[in-house]
Amino acid sequence: MKLKLLTFVLMGLVVVPGIRAEQTTKAVAHRGYWKCEGSAENSLTSLQRAYDAGCWGSELDIWLTADGKLVVNHDPKTLDGLVIEKTDFETVTKSKLKNGETIPSLETYLKAGKELKPMILVLELKTQSTPERNREIAQKVVAMVKAMEMEEQVEYIAFSNLVGTELIRLAPNAKVAYLEGDKTPAQLKELGYTGLDYHLGVLKEHDNWIREAHELGLTVNVWTVNKADDLQYFIDHKADFITTNEPELLLDLLKDAK
Repeated sequence: MKLKLLTFVLMGLVVVPGIRAEQTTKAVAHRGYWKCEGSAENSLTSLQRAYDAGCWGSELDIWLTADGKLVVNHDPKTLDGLVIEKTDFETVTKSKLKNGETIPSLETYLKAGKELKPMILVLELKTQSTPERNREIAQKVVAMVKAMEMEEQVEYIAFSNLVGTELIRLAPNAKVAYLEGDKTPAQLKELGYTGLDYHLGVLKEHDNWIREAHELGLTVNVWTVNKADDLQYFIDHKADFITTNEPELLLDLLKDAK
């Protein structure tokens, strides 16, 4: 009897660390790691710096140009004032980022990211000006990821539910999370999302949603968390991912939490 009890206890000791490992929070660099010398948001340098820092993932933002091409930039306008949706690809990709790099095409960005395995690329599809363009951007992004055989290295996020559900339809095995913050975990599960990716204020206001999401088998990402006390709050509350402009600070806190 004592032998059986000892065996059960030892099995428990083996299982518990495994459970904790699955719950370890992972660091996602917001628009790459750009708050360092020579870098800029959504630049190829920021992607490399996120990898060098040891981030699990790096987030990027995607727009559709007037002629239906995909580029990586956060704002709807370039720094020199071009509206991306109303400007052709060749012109957009000549515009400069703050570090002097030109705005990269999505293809260029993915090629660079493919060399940085196992870091995950978190693709945010920006909400376009019409429903037709929202469907088009989803279709073209998924097609490019498939053509480059990067399905296992990317995850998708979107504020637009139209974009999100189109991604789910086109790539049913992909990981797709919703950003807007206006749906409960149960609603996201019903729609077919694999996770929620909400602003820190939303998840602090609805402090039961992390637990509810996990009970439903959904992952939880939180953005954009930059202060040490907020980072620690979401580590303690077992967010699966934290998106931050301060990846090195987050990585240091995660080391201390082990």
